[in-house]
This record gives sequence, C-alpha cells and structure tokens, in this order.
Amino acid sequence: MKANPQVTARFLTAFIDELVRWGVHDVVISPGSRSTPLAVTVFEWSIRHPEMLSVHLDIDERSAGFFALGMAKASGRPSVLICTSGTAVANYYPAVMEANISRVPLIVLTGDRPARLQNLGAPQTCDQLGVFGSHVRTFRQMPLPTDDAESLLFAAQAARELVAYSLPLGMPKTQKALTYPISGACGGAPVHANFPFEEPLLPDRRLLDEIIDKQPLSRSDAYVVGQATLSHNQALDIADLLKNKRVLVLAGEGTARTQAEAQQIFAWIQQVDAVVFADPLSGLRAFDEANVLSSYDAVLQPGGVIPEGLLYPQMIIRFGRYPISKRATQFVESACSAGAVEVVVDPLETRDFLSATGMFVRMSPVEFAQALNQTDQQNDAHVWVDSWVVAEKAAKEELEHIKSAGEGEFIEALLHEIVPESCLFAGNSMSVRLLDAFYASGQNKCLCMLGNRGLNGIDGTLSTAIGAAKCLGTTTVLLGDLALLHDINALALQREVLMWENQPSIVVVLFNNNGGAIFDMLPQASDDRYFERLFLTPQSIDFQQVGAGFGVPVCVVSEKDEFAKAYKQALATPGISLIEIKTELRGVQSRIYSPVKSVVDKG
Repeated sequence: MKANPQVTARFLTAFIDELVRWGVHDVVISPGSRSTPLAVTVFEWSIRHPEMLSVHLDIDERSAGFFALGMAKASGRPSVLICTSGTAVANYYPAVMEANISRVPLIVLTGDRPARLQNLGAPQTCDQLGVFGSHVRTFRQMPLPTDDAESLLFAAQAARELVAYSLPLGMPKTQKALTYPISGACGGAPVHANFPFEEPLLPDRRLLDEIIDKQPLSRSDAYVVGQATLSHNQALDIADLLKNKRVLVLAGEGTARTQAEAQQIFAWIQQVDAVVFADPLSGLRAFDEANVLSSYDAVLQPGGVIPEGLLYPQMIIRFGRYPISKRATQFVESACSAGAVEVVVDPLETRDFLSATGMFVRMSPVEFAQALNQTDQQNDAHVWVDSWVVAEKAAKEELEHIKSAGEGEFIEALLHEIVPESCLFAGNSMSVRLLDAFYASGQNKCLCMLGNRGLNGIDGTLSTAIGAAKCLGTTTVLLGDLALLHDINALALQREVLMWENQPSIVVVLFNNNGGAIFDMLPQASDDRYFERLFLTPQSIDFQQVGAGFGVPVCVVSEKDEFAKAYKQALATPGISLIEIKTELRGVQSRIYSPVKSVVDKG
C-alpha cells in the first residue's frame, strides 16, 4: 500500500494550520525518516509564515524534549515536539514526565509505521500506542492520511483537542506569551498524538505551497477554558476562618507568574498580616515586602523544630507545592500536629504528601487573593509577624559568615551582577538549595525564576534553560557538574542559539565539586568505600576541553571578583558561555546548612 503525497499534504496541512490558529508558535524537530511528513509540512509552513511558526532543530530527542519544555515553561503556551518512530519516542519520556508533574503544556507528535507492519519484525517499529501512559493528559492515535472533507475536518478537530487538553486551567482566549514572567507555567500538561505513515513519506511540496499560501493568518479566540471562582459567601467564610489568627503562607514554585500577580497576592498578605515562607522559585523574593521571609530554613532548627520564643501558626495557606526546604515541611507537619489547619490553594490537586489538608480551594493563588481582597479581613497579628521578622534578620547575619566561606559568595556576586528582568534557571540538587540559602528577598531585581522541580531530576537542565532563553532572552543557568554531564549534548545547541534573531546570552554558572556532593548531606553519608564509589562518584572532567569541542567559551574562576568580571563578559557575549567554579566535594553541609543558633530576642 502506497501513500499519495497530495493526500498527505492536505491532511497534515489541515492539522498544522489548526495548531497555529490555536496558539502554537514553536516546534522542535529531531531528524528522522518516519516523521518526514510532519517535519516537512511544519518546515514549509514556517518558511512562509515565520512570524507565526518557528522551527528549531535538536538532533538528540532527550535534549529536544527538555528544550521544548523550557520554551513552554517560559511562555505559558504549548510547544510541539516531532520525532521519528522507535527509541526516538522513548527519549522524550523524561521531559514528558517532568512536563506532567510541573504542569507544562507540551504537544508530542510522533511518526510511526502503519498497523500492517506492527509486530512483524519491521525495522524501527514498536508499539507506540499510549506509550507515555498516565504521564500525558490525552493520547490520540491518528489514522493514515485521507483527504475527504470529513477527514480534513477531523484532522483540524484533533489539533484543537490537543491544544485544549494541553492548556492550563483558566488560560485566556488567545495563547499569547506572558510579558515579564517571574516564575514558571502551571496548570498545563503534555499530550501525545501518534501518526502512522506509509511510504513515500515526502508530501507534495508544490501542493503544500499552494495550500499554505491560501490559509487565513488570524489566530482563533473562540475557545475558553473553564475558570475556577469563589462565590462572595465562600470568600467571606474563608476570611472569617483567618480572622485574628496567626497565618503562615507557604509560597511554592510558581506562586506568582507576573509582577501584577505578585502585587495582588501581596495586597492580600498585607490585609491578613501573614508571615510568608517564599520558595526561591515562587516569584516573590524579588520584592521588598517585610512579611516575605527567604531565610526561614536558617531560622528553623533541624527537624523543623521551632526556636524558643516563636509560636506556631494557627492557619497555614499553601500556594502550590511545598517549598524546597525540608525543615519547612517538617515544621508544617509539627504545626498541624499542634492544631494548625492547612488550606491548600491549587488549580488542580492538593500535592499534599504530608496528608495535612484541612481545606482544598481549587484555584490559582492570584484568583484566591483577588477573591479574598473583596472581603473585610483586617487582622491583628503584628506581634507574631514581628517576632519572625526579627528572627530572620538575625539568621541572615549568621548566614553572612557561612556565605564568605564557600559557594554563597559566588551566589551573592551573581545576584549583584545579574541583568534585571532576565531569567535565572536553577538546576536541582545543590544548585537550587544554594539559591534557597543565599537568595535573600527584597533585592528589588525582578527576575524570572525557573527550574525543573516537578521530579527534581538533573537530566535536561541545560536544554530546558536554553528553551526558556528562546522566549525570555538573557538567561543564567546555575547547575552542578553531574547535571551538566547528564545534558552535555545541549551544548550542541550553540549553533541553533546563534541563528536566533535575538541571539540571547546564556551564561552557565557551573559549580564543579567533582561528583555528587548532595549525597554528603544525606543519611547514607559515610567514610566507608561504598559511599565514594556508589554516591560521590568523582568524575574529573575537563570542561574546558568539552566546551571547546562544542564551540562554547569556558572560563575557570576561583575568586568572587574574578567571577564577577567573567560573568559580566559572558553576559555581553551572544550564545552559550560557561563559567566554572571548582568547589569541595565533601563538607557542603557546613558550607550551606550550618545550624543557626536560637535567634529570637528573649527580651
């Protein structure tokens, strides 16, 4: 059975036209044979209308998956992935899993052999039906292309459904990229469509030319996704619960996506007079708000024990996931055991691994704040708030001594020199914990703070950050040596980055402790031989030679002032640059998380 190239062209153009009409702008393609019909159709579309559709190439499907994830995370609109059949599909799996847990809109389009070749030993053929399982919000097995009127309508409808399923709850009608985002997307999901194709695989390019040129170029605004609301009486009931209570707000990753959202949330916080534990990726640390604490981890004692002189909250409002600090989650667990009630505010689910939810409000933090701002909720908890503010001030003074002894001084220099309204992408493991410890609130530099905190993995970090840079421009990536090794192929995107119109500066700040220093903080830490062999895993990689192989400039620094100079120079250089800071493999606990003495003024 042979394919008709004209039929393929008509069917896929109907599909791609609708993706573009419903807000898709960026497509990442990895080379492959069986995905040729999709890749060529998208490419021809982008050549004729580059202002509406942009094509990116990444030869490594695993890297491509995270690259697309980064663009979607930064822009809030779905990115598309296209690859061939077989193991290429499986290489998307880590990024799909991360997109699912982090709620990022991602549309995966995979090429496949037709049904007649399945389970018969045909090359590069495997079962791709529902391959991503429960990690995608929806899966659609597409038919072989046909071009009767009903089939073309179906192709367009299938595209609409994929976009609709991928979108976050409460998205506006038109899927425009956010301006000045300050944290990552939430509410979206990955989706998957599998396309079987017969040979010949190349669609009729002359017909593609004719069809694409005839298409209208307006984007649709007809689809509205359901949006959660609180009635006035429900808002009054919640306000009454909080009245004259000691209120703690846990601001998790993505609490505020824009400055405007942050101001709405701050207005409510000031009314209710709450203490805020702000995760470094919450979007709230850039603002000078007295109630917003960034060094709460240093105030709390190991195990989340409350220092003498402070009191537990009576009400806990959690926006999204729990903050990164383990001490903070342990503190919440203790507070709930002491009688505190936790109210979870999230557009989809509780994400409550402590099983402490007393009330679940299914909406976004800014919608919650807006609803509560319409009520009279003047609170009087100044004494409690002031005691926490004093405690944090003392904790910050203690942290200054730790900062000068290790990685903290480089974080301080980075935050001093970083470009306002640029992106700071934090890798997992030690990198995000360095930010948690040393990124103080109130620095008045509005940054877009991003990371892959869904599954806390270290794979794909650099690829995701490069994807974010495509949307946001200047980007700083903070990561460790093992994270870079897990995504070393992302450096091959240097050529792609230098082809972009905006040519952003992407500065990779590499803390090279020559292994897995994070394990030195965990219970399995030991001086026995098994610990170094199985966990610390020393690598001894020469990243200067690695960078040279990819055309990426590398600078090795050892002093704070030396770093500041190199960082400024890298910010002025288009493309990917790497600054390597060599640190110690052992002893990271004392350099970052030294216990802070009781800091409450007993007088």
